[in-house]
Order: sequence, then C-alpha cells, then structure tokens
Amino acid sequence: MSETTDFTWGPATGVGSMPGGDAREAAKTVTGTFEDFPYLAELPARGPGADMIGRTIGLLVEMYAHVEPSGWRISDRPGRDTRRAHSWLGEDLDALEEFTQGYEGPLKVQAVGPWTLAAALELRGGEAALGDPGACRDLAASLAEGLRGHLAELRKRIPGAGIVLQLDEPSLTSVLRGQVRTASGYRTYRAVDRQLVEGTLRDVIGVHDGPVVVHSCAPDVPFALLRRAGVAGVSFDFGLLTERDEEPIGEAVEAGTKLFAGVVPSTDEALSDPGGSVMGVRTLWRRLGLNPGTLAESVVVTPSCGLAGASPAYARAALAHCVRAARSLADNPE
Repeated sequence: MSETTDFTWGPATGVGSMPGGDAREAAKTVTGTFEDFPYLAELPARGPGADMIGRTIGLLVEMYAHVEPSGWRISDRPGRDTRRAHSWLGEDLDALEEFTQGYEGPLKVQAVGPWTLAAALELRGGEAALGDPGACRDLAASLAEGLRGHLAELRKRIPGAGIVLQLDEPSLTSVLRGQVRTASGYRTYRAVDRQLVEGTLRDVIGVHDGPVVVHSCAPDVPFALLRRAGVAGVSFDFGLLTERDEEPIGEAVEAGTKLFAGVVPSTDEALSDPGGSVMGVRTLWRRLGLNPGTLAESVVVTPSCGLAGASPAYARAALAHCVRAARSLADNPE
C-alpha cells in the first residue's frame, strides 16, 4: 500500500535489533526514546529463534524449520527451535504492550521479506529455497498468512497504534543479480526475474492495510522496483548511496515515498553533532533540487542498520542521537 498522505509518521525510529537479551529493558529504551515512533525490538543475542530469520520462520503458517550448523532448514513439524521463536516473540510483545499503554501513533514491527527468507532458508537437501520457484511461492504465501495473524495480534494488544510493517530485505539486490551462493559456495543461484520479485513483494505488502517499508542495509537498493511494488517507504544505509541512486531517490521523494535515512552509525563510534549527522541528507536535497521545506516530512532518521552489534550504552546513545538529528533537520532544513 503506497497511500501515506493521511498517515502521520514520527521523525525518527530504529531499524530493529538491539543488543542484550532483556525484552523489558529493550522495550523501555525504545518507547522512552521514540515517544512518537516506537518499534518492536529484536534481540538476536538470545540465540536461534531470536535472530531475524528464525523469528520470521516462527511466524510462518504450516511451514516449519529447525537449526542446522549451516542455518535454518525446512522441517516436517514444529520443533524446539520454532517453539523458542514463538516464546521469545511473545515475551517481546508482552514487554512492548506494557510500555505502550494508551499509546496512539505510528508503531513499527519488522519481519524478513520473502526474498531474503528464500535466500536464507534451506530445503531438505541443503540448498536454499531460492533455487526452487515452487518453494519460493509457497514460502511467500505462508509468510503473507503469518504476517496477517501477527499484525492482527499487534492491533489487539496496542489498539491506538497505526502499525507500520517493515520487511527486511538485505539480500534483495543479490537475488536480483544472481549473487546468492549455493550450498557448495562454488556457484550462485540464477538471478530471479525482476517482475517476479516485484509481484511477490506486492502480494506480501498487500496483507497490510497500513504502510509498508522495505529495509536493506546493502548497497544498490532497488528504489524504483520497491516503489512499483507499493512500498510507502524505503529504509537504507545513507552512507552506501552512490550517484547512481540519486535519480531514483528524487523520483521516490516526488512520488511521496518516505526515506528512512540510516545516518547514525550502528556500531560503537564517536557520534558527530546531530546537525552533522544529517548534513549529507541536506546536501542530497540541494543536489536533487528538492524543496528544503519538504525535508522533515519526507525523511525519518534511523541508525544505518540494526544495533545488535553495539554495546548497550552506545545503542541507547545512537537512538537518542537519531531523535536529535531529526530535530536538527526539522529546525534547519537549509
């Protein structure tokens, strides 16, 4: 769904993952920092099932997987790993619900998108689902059904929230270019047709009647394809942009697509002043000839990627820095 005109977005939010394993602590930090755009934190340090792929596998309907040394592999029935994924997600939802009592406003929840999931999930023989068009279709359908239930659960728990669904697609560009390696590592899977990629994304996006954002912190995010698939926003690592990305970004902004600009480093390093963090965004706006007055309404400030690899103190500082950087953008767009 790309209609975002009547949706009020917060000025800054996080990408998804946080360090540590304490769901209440993470929910408290996120809701305390982003008073007008919190999100459901992910805590991969807890182990398999709390990782991005395992958590999303836990949402699938009538499809199960377990952990092998090489990664997640399709199973016949739900096992310990799936149960663990369900249990941790329940814990995270309980914590978020506790800290969002009476909340009204946008709230973001993340899941892995169909193509990154197909690149990561192994079929019984050990090859990725990506190499089997039928398996890709089944996986996308199961994911869509699972997301429908997950979003309904969130609406029930936090009825005042306007839910934003973020699909994490870090492997999307590799899928489009035929760069995902097979199990042996000696060859790659064939590039998937762009129209098939777009159509599958459109089907999954269609399960949500609110805005959907696609996140990738890989280079060469396919902005135009995502826009055609119906996303309301694109979340990306601002530091990876090249000149080639500028035209598609300008077109996206003019079409009303939100840019979730990852400008704050996602691992421990010295943070510049908040104005310095969004300097590149202002410069890009000038180069594209866009009206500076539209900056604050077009951009949501985020870290460059998830914060799972950061120290807890840095993660808190980075999130607070996003809020201040967004304020700087709104106050001084020029």
